Amino acid sequence: MTEEKGAEAWLEKAKAAGKVVSGSLMRLRGASPFFSVLSLFASFRPSESVPTAATDGKVIFYNPCFLLDLPREQLDGVVLHEVLHAALMHASRRGTRDPHRWNIAADVVVNGIIAQQKGFTLIPGAIREPSLESLRVEEIYELLDQHAKLLEQKTHCLIEHDDAQDGGSNSLRRLLELEEHWKRALRQAEAVARSAQHGNPPAGFERIFGQLGENEIDWRSRLWRFLVRTPTDFGGFDRRFLSRKLYLETLESDNVRVFLAIDTSGSIQGKELESFLGEVRGILRAYPHLEGELYYADAELYGPVSIHDEVERPSPKGGGGTSFVPFFARIAQKDLSDGGVCIYLTDGYGTFPPEPPSLPVLWVVTPGGLADERFPFGEVARLLSSG
Repeated sequence: MTEEKGAEAWLEKAKAAGKVVSGSLMRLRGASPFFSVLSLFASFRPSESVPTAATDGKVIFYNPCFLLDLPREQLDGVVLHEVLHAALMHASRRGTRDPHRWNIAADVVVNGIIAQQKGFTLIPGAIREPSLESLRVEEIYELLDQHAKLLEQKTHCLIEHDDAQDGGSNSLRRLLELEEHWKRALRQAEAVARSAQHGNPPAGFERIFGQLGENEIDWRSRLWRFLVRTPTDFGGFDRRFLSRKLYLETLESDNVRVFLAIDTSGSIQGKELESFLGEVRGILRAYPHLEGELYYADAELYGPVSIHDEVERPSPKGGGGTSFVPFFARIAQKDLSDGGVCIYLTDGYGTFPPEPPSLPVLWVVTPGGLADERFPFGEVARLLSSG
């Protein structure tokens, strides 16, 4: 009998909470056409298993007791908080990363957006770090060791990620469907917002949404593809790398020259450098016909040494600013009739040459580095791990 009364009481609270969620969504429609449309692409479900609120990327779960105790503006803030986690695909983008650390990073992004919106209030103890809020969630995750106090905080609204829910092709299919689901939501939200009076998308939100899809391409995969691509058609898959989930095409070309520069002005961490060099050397060992020259650079240029040599990282030199000009000036002096590619590991803060080089360029940028759109030429890949 007691269990029945308990179940009835919970159902009553769930019903009441459903009404306040509906009211919050109505207020959201009045406050922001953009966020309102995004909210229509999520479903809301009461749950006893979550202490506050959570999302798996599409469904938003909420504890009725938690929501019923919140003031109106905080309630609206929580609803928008979970909608943004879902819309930004924070659940599926986590990969194998540490859940608590990932939740902290994702909350920094989402709470930074909410703090700029009128009519929404963050709940007490909400995680904020303005210096990181413009970065990708993956970058914030990498930089959290420099913000140890953030790691000590508790996330109130969680991101659920069930690693065992699917496997193999089913998991990939779900990820692709979820990506298309939220990209469709974005297109509709933008269209509605632009047609409404004073209804443009929130400042900076287009940039954040533009990162979706980019983050699903691991920087290592970008690097491998950049090094082995040629002007000719590709052959079949290289089965040596199936175990690494890198479905590379076999190379059907002659030697490819690689010019690699590493920023040693002090902004590149040792673990990032070793990870990067390890990947490059792995590629060169797999494809011995690739030829490489390695340079170190701050405001001046040091080298080259053969990329095939096991060299130690030199101590940072110069101690001043960074200039990319010497590296590209040196490359321009070489015989480039056989082509080649340039790769530069840096945080991006430095002086660029006035004209782009004649060779393709891949910038591998460390966490917190220069925004993609500020690189005047070349492709940009972020030095971010998946776990």
